[in-house]
Amino acid sequence: MTATRACAASWGRYPRVVQHARPLTDRDAPLPASDTSWLPYGNGRSYGDSCLNDGAGVLLARGLDRFIGFDPQSGVLACEAGVLLADILALAVPQGWFLPVTPGTRYVTVGGALANDVHGKNHHRAGSFGRHLRGFELLRSDGSRRWCSAHEHADWYGASIGGLGLTGLVTRVELQLRRIANPWIAGETIRFATLAEFDALSAESDDDYEYTVAWIDCAAAAGRGLFMRGNHAPALPRTRPAAKPGRLRVPFVPPVSLINGPTLHAFNALYYHRPVGGRGCTQITHYEPFFYPLDGIGDWNRIYGPHGFLQWQCALPPAAGLDALHAILAQIAASGSGSFLAVLKRFGELASPGWLSFPRPGYTLALDFPNRGAATFALLDRLDAVVREAAGAIYPAKDARMSGALFRAAYPRWQRFADYLDPQFSSSFWRRVMA
Repeated sequence: MTATRACAASWGRYPRVVQHARPLTDRDAPLPASDTSWLPYGNGRSYGDSCLNDGAGVLLARGLDRFIGFDPQSGVLACEAGVLLADILALAVPQGWFLPVTPGTRYVTVGGALANDVHGKNHHRAGSFGRHLRGFELLRSDGSRRWCSAHEHADWYGASIGGLGLTGLVTRVELQLRRIANPWIAGETIRFATLAEFDALSAESDDDYEYTVAWIDCAAAAGRGLFMRGNHAPALPRTRPAAKPGRLRVPFVPPVSLINGPTLHAFNALYYHRPVGGRGCTQITHYEPFFYPLDGIGDWNRIYGPHGFLQWQCALPPAAGLDALHAILAQIAASGSGSFLAVLKRFGELASPGWLSFPRPGYTLALDFPNRGAATFALLDRLDAVVREAAGAIYPAKDARMSGALFRAAYPRWQRFADYLDPQFSSSFWRRVMA
């Protein structure tokens, strides 16, 4: 099938590019010959430009969407790289299995989860997605294929996990799932007033709870928020659990961002003070609203208006983390801006096999800002400066504008990684940070 030329954007709806797109449907077919570069493209849920290839081409991998095999006794799943995590859940949960690691949306492909080495609420227990890959097939533009695992072509395994799709096309994957008893989560939500309280809650929860995460109010410099922790329920309670919610949809792009100062402050105050039960008050919920609250709102990225938004996620080392978080919140408060989605978590010690993997021990904070042009970019530059001073990192899957200097400082194995780039593959992100 021939490539078509079209305008495109990532989930953040910034930046907008023009690129060629070629669908893939046969994992056994060779890659197309071309004078331009290619980039594998899954479901387009990266926020910045790591899934874009401005002026060149993308290989639409959603057509590689077949299951190859599933063993309900061992939980080993084999599938093509275009299968969505949502498809895996639909197959596996009724048979008593769940994803070992999941990001905040289930509408990402397996190949995308591998290429960005996604993480979730259980990083302190399970590490990143890459730790649970039994292996995958990598197709290079020269036609060569290699099965990559921790024991076979281990260098290609390390380069491709978190490698942003730049080492070749992943065609099929083997993934180890984890056993569950039912689709319900038993959890608590606890209100906290400071970052120190968040830190204490994280420390006390690590041993007893598989999943921990916090929402924080960026309009409050002290870092108040809600701490959520939970486990897969061992058995259903006698009382009826909360029902799985229906799906809403944002029907159009408003002429201006609906996320602004007044709406943000009002929402944050209401959300922080909502009834939450607190410590010792266990609530049973379906896994979908627990892991994927925004998946219940179709096209939610439209609420930021015609200019889109910029997602920003940092990782901060343990020693400097809390001080850096205070400095970041102070910069946001001084700017008069704020984030509607502000997610804070402590990463664990489990290392990823991926050379360019983002998670590392310490703290991670994810924010989003309506794109208001120069003022927004200037604020993010100031936040980047705090991260660099703390020897932290920015997540490439959510970035559209970090400097090459910051990327190279935070990911020192980029030089080794560069030796494994497919010569026919590139991306807007890679060209930007290598410039």
